[in-house]
This record gives sequence, C-alpha cells and structure tokens, in this order.
Amino acid sequence: MPSEIVKRVQENRQRTWSQAKELADRAAAEKRSFTGEEERQWESLMSDLELYDERITQLQNDEKRIREADAILSGYRGGRPYQRDNALADDFRSMILERNPRPIDIHWENARSAYQPGLERRSLVTTSPANMSPVSFYGKLIEHMVENSAVLKAGATLITTSSGETLRVPRTTALSTASIVSEGGTISASDPTLSSVELGAYKYGFLVQVSTELVQDSGVDLESYLAREAGQAIGLGLGNHLINGTGSGQPTGVLTDATAGVTGPTGTATSFGSQGTAGEGTDLLYDLFGSLAEPYVMQPAAGWLMRNATLTAIRKLKGTTGETAGTDFVTDGPAGASGAMIGKPVFIDPYVPAMAADAKSVLFGDWSRYVVRMVNGIRFERSDDYAFNTDLVTFRALLRADAALVDTTGAIKYFAHSAT
Repeated sequence: MPSEIVKRVQENRQRTWSQAKELADRAAAEKRSFTGEEERQWESLMSDLELYDERITQLQNDEKRIREADAILSGYRGGRPYQRDNALADDFRSMILERNPRPIDIHWENARSAYQPGLERRSLVTTSPANMSPVSFYGKLIEHMVENSAVLKAGATLITTSSGETLRVPRTTALSTASIVSEGGTISASDPTLSSVELGAYKYGFLVQVSTELVQDSGVDLESYLAREAGQAIGLGLGNHLINGTGSGQPTGVLTDATAGVTGPTGTATSFGSQGTAGEGTDLLYDLFGSLAEPYVMQPAAGWLMRNATLTAIRKLKGTTGETAGTDFVTDGPAGASGAMIGKPVFIDPYVPAMAADAKSVLFGDWSRYVVRMVNGIRFERSDDYAFNTDLVTFRALLRADAALVDTTGAIKYFAHSAT
C-alpha cells in the first residue's frame, strides 16, 4: 500500500491533470487554439505534472528500498547478507576515515538491493534471496549508476564475469521456423542464422579529490557524496556508449545495430508532425509499436527509450481544434519509469538523439536482447599520496564493461525523423 505522502502527491497530481484537461477541453469545445495566457497555464501545468511524476517515482523507490532492508534486518532472508553488508560498510568507513589504502571490490551480487526490478530479473548472476542486501555505500553507488543509464533500468541482460578475457556471445540474425510434418514424414531442418559478438572489457574511471579537513569532519556525509558522484559519473559515461557506442574502442550502442521501424513523412524533421493529419502525431508511435514482432512486444522488458524533451513533445501533441491528445496517450508508468505508452514503460535517457533531421529519437523493443558484460564489479580505492603537496585525499572508482545487441532480427527498433 502507498504511504500517505505518496497518496498526497498522487492527489495533487490528479488535481493538476484535471486542471490541464479542463483547459484543453474548454478550448476544444470552443473549437479554438489556446490563447497566450492559456498556453502559459498549459506549460506550467505540464511542468508541474513532470515534477509530480518524478517525486512519485522517487518516493515509491525509497519505500521499496526500505521494505527490502526491513525484511532483511528482520531475518526473513537470513543473517549472512546483513553481516556482509556491515563488513563492507566498515571497510568503506575505514578507507574514508582511517586512511586505509586497501582497494575494495564491489561485486554486483553484493549490491542487489531490489531498486531496479527490470535489471535484476534479467541478471545472470546469482538471484537467490540470500544475496539481497540492505542499501549502504556500495548499494547506493550501483543504484546511482543504474539511475543514470536508462538501458540498464529498462531491463538489459547483465552478465558478470570474474576476469576480462574476450567473451563470445551468440547473436541471432534470422529466426528458425517450424512446419507441419505428416505421419512418418521427414522433418526438415530450419536452423536459426547465428553469428557471434565479442564482448571485451573497456575501463571506465572516476576520480575525485577532497580536502583532508572534509574527510575528518564527522558532520559531512562523505559516504553518500562519494557514492552519488562515482555512481553518476560511471553511469553517465557507460550510459552514453550503451546508446551511441560505435563498437570501436568502446561498447556497441543499441542505435548501432537497432532496426529501422518507422521514418517520419516530410515535415517531421524536428517534430512528430500534426496530430490532426493521418500518419503523423501519435500515429507514428503506434506504427513503431506495431512494427515490432509480437514475441518481442510480449516480453517483460519491452519498453520505450527517449529524451525528456521528446516525451514532453509527445505529451503536447494537439489535434486540429486544439484538443490535447498527448496527455491521454502518455499515461502513468511503473516505478522507475517516466510514464507509459500503449501499456509499455517509457524510460528517459539524455543520450538518445534529440528530435532533428534524420535523428533516431525514439527506441522501442525488448531490452533483454541487449547484453551488458561487467568484469567483477566496481573497484573503489583511496590514495593519500597522489595529491600529497596539496593535502588532498583522492578517491577513484573503476568499472570494466562492454555491451552489444545480440538479436538483430528486429528486437529493438527506432523512429527516425524525416530529412526535411
């Protein structure tokens, strides 16, 4: 059950949505566009709705983490994770406060705090409840990393390995089919067309320096600061390549191997066109949804990826009489998503291309077909010698990872704007 705080925020959002709908309905009933003042009110209400959505998602995620931690601490999942969590938390405190230079390796299985169900249900590491841990420093670090990569949040398959040797993963380029066979008849072969993709281990690094005085100040929550900064920096660096990586000296981004789904007609170079024109507006998104084969659409990890500005443009789509179509098209999504379209969650990623001529601004597909390989986990280290002459303490975090789309038969498709 949602808490009273979540209920109040949801009620406020509903009131704001009702005001926006009333504004749009009034203009539609009078068969006119918004006046200047109404347009300003509309923009303000849309901005408020986005803020409410972000707040609701944050509160729901916080409540989920608290429930998981309470369950663990109550002994529902045994004592070992709690003991391991305490040991790792002590290691981090020792590193920060006692000048302990010993490196700490944060393995992904030690950071499974249930904050991203889409990612965890696809993970190939141990998923036993005994591996669930309360959220502490390493949990926060991984959490911030995932929060800054919509591909991970959407449900990409995660493979963790203990070493960085090249990993060869099968790639499907054409599917096999079955046919009716008569009694005693010969069953014909119909093999899927397979190739392979090699996943290496590219190194992502983060380094930050803080003053010795700040480290020694007990009133500063340095653990949370370092977790947030390291997780965000690595998540953004990796997240960019998960979308746009070329595969040469960096991971292969999903856009590199995604399949064309829909291309906008002339006049949609920087928008989705007119909602009142057939084949434009939300019709383009319905067409992209319909271009994906049913087996992919039915998967739990099926979802949309786009920029926040693109989602806002969809929300603002209006018909010929000024009525708002986008507000009804984009509905509330599950926890962790920024909304839903046609029943599938929408995830925001700043590295998906913006709306522009020939740009691929919307992605839709089964994100479990995109594989992210990580070596061991995140390595966190401290040095008191690196900046000895300035009395600064240096912290760094390292992650080795690679990624690629392993199903190029149309598992993930994109919408591309027209050239003009």
